[in-house]
Amino acid sequence: MNLDTLKMEARMAAFVRRKKAFEAQNGAVSSVLSEVLAGYRGVPLAGFMPINTEINPLASMAEASVHGMVGVPVIEAPATPLKFAQWAPNTELMVGAFKAKIPAQIDWMIPEILIVPLVAWDPEGGRLGYGGGFYDRTLEELRAHGPILAIGFAFNAQMARNLPLETTDQPLDMIVTEDEVITMKN
Repeated sequence: MNLDTLKMEARMAAFVRRKKAFEAQNGAVSSVLSEVLAGYRGVPLAGFMPINTEINPLASMAEASVHGMVGVPVIEAPATPLKFAQWAPNTELMVGAFKAKIPAQIDWMIPEILIVPLVAWDPEGGRLGYGGGFYDRTLEELRAHGPILAIGFAFNAQMARNLPLETTDQPLDMIVTEDEVITMKN
């Protein structure tokens, strides 16, 4: 079986697990993420606007926005790194690429902390995304310019062992779930 097939099968299994976790959640999934971010008050960070059954970081992002700059990803073109537009809870949004919401008025920012959505994660910091490579390219670019803390935010149920990863897949520094923080020894 080739790597693309392995990745497709791993994504399909992870989507099923994520959907079940999403449906079973109590809505207070971001309290652990808020606790982690409280240790970085004022550091520019970027989160994400959740789609479908992704875990929701918006409450934590709103709390962080009181203390510093917060952004959300903007896809400008396929096969390119993401850019980040400033966001606050009252920001007017519009639909961008891949149906993700983005600010209607773009003011760019560069994060030092990146909250990363994912399909599956492993205890070593491996991340399986949607397959577009946006976050891998983005993390590679941000890391080339200085330190960046990459936090994968996901449900416990999205954990998987032996993910089919490639050398271009950027590792996470930390995984935050609805009830746990796992720090990598990268």
